[in-house]
Amino acid sequence: MRVIVVAIAAALLAGCGSSGSLPAQAPPALPKAPPEQIQVSNGPIVVGPGPTPLAVQLGLPDAIKMPFHRPPRAGMLFDLDTGRVLWRRNPTRILPIASLTKMMTALIVAANTRPAELVHVTKEARRAPGSRVGLLPKKKPVRVEALLYGLLLPSGNDAAHALADKVAGSSRSFVEAMNAQAQKMSLGCTHYTSPDGFIDAGNHSCAVDLAALARAVLDRPRLARIVGSRSAVLKFPTKGGKLYLFNNNPLLRTGYAGTIGVKTGYTDAAGRCLVAAVRRHGHRLGVVLLHSVDPGLQARKLFTRGFRALG
Repeated sequence: MRVIVVAIAAALLAGCGSSGSLPAQAPPALPKAPPEQIQVSNGPIVVGPGPTPLAVQLGLPDAIKMPFHRPPRAGMLFDLDTGRVLWRRNPTRILPIASLTKMMTALIVAANTRPAELVHVTKEARRAPGSRVGLLPKKKPVRVEALLYGLLLPSGNDAAHALADKVAGSSRSFVEAMNAQAQKMSLGCTHYTSPDGFIDAGNHSCAVDLAALARAVLDRPRLARIVGSRSAVLKFPTKGGKLYLFNNNPLLRTGYAGTIGVKTGYTDAAGRCLVAAVRRHGHRLGVVLLHSVDPGLQARKLFTRGFRALG
C-alpha cells in the first residue's frame, strides 16, 4: 500500500483593500497547516502544506473593459501576485475544462515524485484516447520528468494515465487524490473524474479556481520550467533515444513576449480553453478563457490592455 504525499495545500488570502488601487506587494501567506490524512480506495493519502495559491479578489471593480464580438463563455484577467481581477466574465460559472485538468494532475505528480524516478507504462495508458505523446515503450521504463513534459506540452492523455498509475496505483485512486486536493485548496467549482479531462462528464471548474491552480503550478519551479518551455528534446527509451515535444500554448508558439505558461485544453463540449501567464515590467498577469473562439487572440488583447492599465 503506497502513501501518496500531496504537498500543495491552499488557503484563501485577505482582500487587497478597499481603495481600488493595486497594492505594491502581495499580502503575506497564511501559516501552513499541519499535514492530515484522508482515506481512498488505494490507501491513506497525506494532504500536506506546500505553496499557497493566492485566491483572486472579486470585491473590487474591473480595471479594464474588453468588449469581445464573440466573448468566451467565462474568463478572467488577473494579477498573479496580488490577486486583483482586472477583467472578468462569469468568473464562477462552472464549465467543462478538458485538458486544463492536467494542471492538477501535474501538481500531484510533482509533489509525489522525483524527476529521475522511472515509470513502467501500462497497456491501458498506451491506449488512452485523444491527444497523446505516442511512442511510449511497452517494456522499457520512462523517466517521470519526460512524462511530465509529455503531459503539459502536447497534453498527452497517455502520459496522464501512466503518471496516475505510477503515483496512485490506478487512475481511479489518483482521481480521488485530485478531488481531495481540490477540496483542500477550497476550489468550490472543481471536480474531476479522470486525470486527463478527455471525457467531459465530471471534469469541470470555473475561472476563479483555475486562477488558483495556475498560481500553484507557477509557484513550483519544477512545473514552471516545463509549462514555460516552447519545446523540449528529452532522452527517451525508443529508437534514436530522443523525444521531441512542442507546446500547444498559442502564446508560446507565436513568441508572445514574456509568456511563462501554462496550459491549453479542447473538447467539443469544453471548446477551446486556455490558462496563460505573462511576465512584463515586474508584473505577472494571468488569463483564463473557457470556450473561446480564439483563445490566443483574446488572451493577447487582454494582456496588452492589462499591462497598459498597470503602467
